Amino acid sequence: MKFGNGCWLQKEGIECFAPQEAYFVNRNDHEVVICAPTHHIAHRGDTLGGINLTIRITAPAEDVIRVQTSHYLGVEDHSPKFDLNLDENRAMDVEETEDEILVRAGNLSLRINKKNWSMSYERDDKILTASSGRDLAYMRTQWTGFAYDMDPEGKAYMRQQLGIDVNEHVYGLGERFGALVRNGQSVDIWNEDGGTSTDQSYKNIPFYLTDKGYGVFVNSSDKVSFEVGTEQVTKVEFSVKGESLDYFVINGPTMKDVLKRYTDLTGKPSLPAPWTYGLWLSTSFTTNYDEETVMSFVDGMLDRGIGLRVFHFDCFWMKDFHWSDFLWDTRVFPDPEGMLSRIKAKGLNICVWINPYIAQESVLFAEGKEHGYFIKRPNGDVWQWDMWQPGMALVDFTNPEACKWFQDKLEVLLDMGVDCFKTDFGERIPVNCVYADGSAPEKMHNYYTYLYNKTVFELLERKRGKGEAVLFARSATVGGQKFPVHWGGDCWSDYVSMEESLRGGLSLTMSGFGYWSHDIGGFESTSTPDVYKRWAAFGLMSSHSRLHGSTSYRVPWAYDEEAVDVVRYFTEVKAQLMPYLYRNSIETAATGVPMMRSMVMEFTQDRNCSYLDKQYMLGDSLLVAPIFNDESKAIYYLPEGTWTHYLTGEVKEGGKWYEEHCGYLSIPVFARENSLIAVGQEKMKPDYDYAENVEIRAYSLTDGGKASTFVCGMDRQVEATVFAERNGGKVEIQVQAKKPCSIVLVNEIAKDVQGAEYQIKDNDTVIKCAGNAQITVTL
Repeated sequence: MKFGNGCWLQKEGIECFAPQEAYFVNRNDHEVVICAPTHHIAHRGDTLGGINLTIRITAPAEDVIRVQTSHYLGVEDHSPKFDLNLDENRAMDVEETEDEILVRAGNLSLRINKKNWSMSYERDDKILTASSGRDLAYMRTQWTGFAYDMDPEGKAYMRQQLGIDVNEHVYGLGERFGALVRNGQSVDIWNEDGGTSTDQSYKNIPFYLTDKGYGVFVNSSDKVSFEVGTEQVTKVEFSVKGESLDYFVINGPTMKDVLKRYTDLTGKPSLPAPWTYGLWLSTSFTTNYDEETVMSFVDGMLDRGIGLRVFHFDCFWMKDFHWSDFLWDTRVFPDPEGMLSRIKAKGLNICVWINPYIAQESVLFAEGKEHGYFIKRPNGDVWQWDMWQPGMALVDFTNPEACKWFQDKLEVLLDMGVDCFKTDFGERIPVNCVYADGSAPEKMHNYYTYLYNKTVFELLERKRGKGEAVLFARSATVGGQKFPVHWGGDCWSDYVSMEESLRGGLSLTMSGFGYWSHDIGGFESTSTPDVYKRWAAFGLMSSHSRLHGSTSYRVPWAYDEEAVDVVRYFTEVKAQLMPYLYRNSIETAATGVPMMRSMVMEFTQDRNCSYLDKQYMLGDSLLVAPIFNDESKAIYYLPEGTWTHYLTGEVKEGGKWYEEHCGYLSIPVFARENSLIAVGQEKMKPDYDYAENVEIRAYSLTDGGKASTFVCGMDRQVEATVFAERNGGKVEIQVQAKKPCSIVLVNEIAKDVQGAEYQIKDNDTVIKCAGNAQITVTL
């Protein structure tokens, strides 16, 4: 929200009240509370009236500083609260002189000028960002004419503006489909069901980070308005309606460190089960399907040698006009339990679509109305409208009994054989309504999705066990990363939409989310075979992979036979990469650093990477650059170093751009130098014994370079570790393994190997290990 009229004036009807000095400072070992008048106090008469701001500063975690600024402390707070991991009584280091206050939290500090108010956040005595003058301010949009009363309609806002440095780029703020760099963008944190081609978003997160190595999290479930280098081109402004503003500044020093600390605060991504990384196939949305159709798809994939792992039933598994009643439409699925059993006998897991809405035709409507399980209008009526499902109501997840009721209905499906749920929708949440717990409806709009997905995820954990629960969720807010997986929403079926989907995913994973997927081939309309095949390669080089559409099927033979080959090939590639991918997934769940990450996150100092949004790192060692054109032209950038094409073994030098032709059975996938990538032997499924005969591929070990990796079983226990170090013409390799494995020095021909048997295969040295080994390789 923009308040200003240029550099000096406010817009007509807007008043700005900014702190001028720290008049009183009260502090103890865990907080500093400042009384900050918004006009300088020259004599006693200046204390008679006027607006004071109360500013509370704490350090709830290492390298994290929290600032809470309030005008009226007597305003009742009916907002839902994000589930944050805070140490409210954590001691902090505070120094105070006549002129300033210095608060330290680890390597992060906040310096406040007491006499002429200013705030600077510093790391190692260097300023990260700062505010002064009218940056931190209480903004009122209308003068009431009497004293300093707040406008009766609540047209008051609290805002902060933090400086942006030269060559500093801002990222995050949830899933955003425009340019990856937020500089120059106005962003409202307000969940909407708007597709992937507008400035609306399903997953809005009031958190940003910059390539200077810090982040800012605004602790509000309400609409938070961000002006990123717009109103003031050298500042990020964020504002919320009401009498207070609560935000955290989070130190790095790296972008990864910022995400680690942010997810320490808001929750780590849960680790999805290994089977979820396989290929998912959907019925699609409005297509016609019954058991015969479903089984033909399942058998068609398996008969063609494609390792299908999950089958998804979209909306019409339930009867039309009845969403949701969680009852199979017996007109097309007369024997649902038998059908699910037959599908599971083929080695597949099963997902079904749900949403948090109950249509008037649903058998659950009368029950929910009678027991008060729905959101209500202010007059006590059930809140209903005709969008999506005629006369539909919304489940009130602030009511614990409604949550249990919702879970009970889903539990029947789990007992029947369903394994997981696609938790669709949760964005179009009304604000003219009443919740059971009295939560403010505007502040519940974004938060509703958290309660919805949490309710379903906790049921799955209870029924299937921790580590087996998984969703396919569309909407999210802060903390939603704890309930993976999230997909990108409704995109069109063309290259432009494929590109914007990737931007949305990279933006989301820079906002605390660890795992991400998208509709392979696009959702709306039907793609050309060309787009489908390129999207399949991209989709299967993502953390999670699903074929899903709207009005047409997404089985590959619906496009052409080459599409079958492409889907089969990249499904096999991904299955064999599972030892590497699962290791990265475990690290994501532990650290919050995403599996799919932007180039700037991995190569922050490389200025070529600042704006790159059409390629990414898949894990810590593989660079992926999807193809976004019908000319089969790959265009990508490799950072400094030596890179090896994972699929072909071709070596390229980094620090430059490349442009080349790629067939459909190829995509730029490059291993960075000094990488050890674990590759399995299974091609048909993602869940298998990763340590059994695992192949550890060593890529471009540099002189003095060190590399290490580990392989976990599906129980997350480490079963093999490998360390390699090159000095001149010798490579020392240490292997600790419970099962046979091999080490492959890619594009290296050894003269001699001590400590294990070896052979030269093509241009590689393949070393066989029966278990633990100390190996010396002479090149």
